Amino acid sequence: MAEAAGEGEGRLRRDMSALDLTILGVGVIVGTGIFVLTGTVARNLAGPAAALSFVIAGAVCGCAALCYAEFASTVPVAGSAYSFSYSTLGELPAWIIGWALTLELTLATAVVSVGWAGYLQAMLAEAHLHLPDAIAGGDGSVLNLPAALLVLALCGVLMVGGKLSKGVTNVLVAIKLGIVLLVIVAGLFYVSRSNYHPFIPPAQHTDSSRGLRAPLLEVLTGTAPSTFGVAGILSAAAMVFFAYIGFDLVATTAEETRNPQRDMPIGIIGSLAIVTVLYVAVTLVVTGMQHYSRLSVAAPLADAFTAKGAHGFATVISVGAVIGLIAVSLICYRSQSRVLMAMARDGLLPAALARLDPRFGTPRFGLAVLAVVMGGLAAFVKFTVLAELVNIGTLFAFAAVSAAVLVLRRTAPDLPRAFRTPMVPAIPLVSLAACVYLMLNLQVVTWIGLGIWTAAGLVIYLAYGRRHSHLAR
Repeated sequence: MAEAAGEGEGRLRRDMSALDLTILGVGVIVGTGIFVLTGTVARNLAGPAAALSFVIAGAVCGCAALCYAEFASTVPVAGSAYSFSYSTLGELPAWIIGWALTLELTLATAVVSVGWAGYLQAMLAEAHLHLPDAIAGGDGSVLNLPAALLVLALCGVLMVGGKLSKGVTNVLVAIKLGIVLLVIVAGLFYVSRSNYHPFIPPAQHTDSSRGLRAPLLEVLTGTAPSTFGVAGILSAAAMVFFAYIGFDLVATTAEETRNPQRDMPIGIIGSLAIVTVLYVAVTLVVTGMQHYSRLSVAAPLADAFTAKGAHGFATVISVGAVIGLIAVSLICYRSQSRVLMAMARDGLLPAALARLDPRFGTPRFGLAVLAVVMGGLAAFVKFTVLAELVNIGTLFAFAAVSAAVLVLRRTAPDLPRAFRTPMVPAIPLVSLAACVYLMLNLQVVTWIGLGIWTAAGLVIYLAYGRRHSHLAR
């Protein structure tokens, strides 16, 4: 496990504090969830009760966060859930989980980059500037050039090293939080109580989610597809899980943390608590400003202020969204490179992915490979095709970590733990059950995508990983 732990020349530099970790978590969580998903889930699934969906998703994440905090402080290495599972469940389960994390983080970076490009075009349009349709990323576009260029720019920032990327992240997060607080405070003056009625819209049967587009739970139980009501709130909770990607990414930087035993739990739990409050507040404000049935899906916050005639606020929010989504993409990108590096250290992927640049101490080759893959996805694949696969990958990783806590408590009860998940086995079991339940609320086609991705990962493991594994040797 020496290489897996990042010992020797391949070790990342320890320059992250508890405050840096909290900023990192807040920076990646506060992004697409606030700037995009609030409108989508309120209008299509839950109405004003979308605030409850964020609470449910936050509660599930809270249970998983306690499990992550125990592992990240006990096994402080790069790789997050992959590394934790490697030390508790074994190589093959760890590969499956690491492969799911790769799905989550690769697609998350691409998805957020595409969302960023949409806000950028909206901001340019207000200045009467327009990109050529062929490269703008719209329905009739050949490619999304702004999204691809963003990925390449982030690659350059990450290659230079931790201090620059940390400084850029801190500035971007500060601006983004300022915009979010502006939305909450300014939006309160435009809230109308009538927009909250009904707070939980009555359930409505729909034909739009039949077949492969139906949630798996509805297919298994034979229930009729519906939106709004309790089912809509739960479906919305499953969808907004994408918005909570972030606290688990804090765990990918454990090896770069000065005092992981103390700082990791603070960063993970602190960032989750802060953003849950922000999500609920923003959702309540935006659904109070504009009736849920009229909310914009593409830019709900900016368009809600526009509908009230507050064009100045709308412009500021669009600019903030452009800046804020850069931070999300940057952190997802950084975390993905750390997961690949951890898997390569164990021999499951080519060693070049774990090789660090002697000058900057960053996995330069791995970052370049990811730039090609993520840039291609951002350029040519639509937002809606990618989004739900991110959710199922995230939930799968959360469920695995929750199970791994139970395994490690049994197999290594005397292992020193700087932070212990409370109420074991209750908390891990609740987290595991809730993650599985929310996964069942995702569409059948999403499960098929996960199955194809997992099968491809097993082929790679059997063809390369098993033969080159350090553990096997």
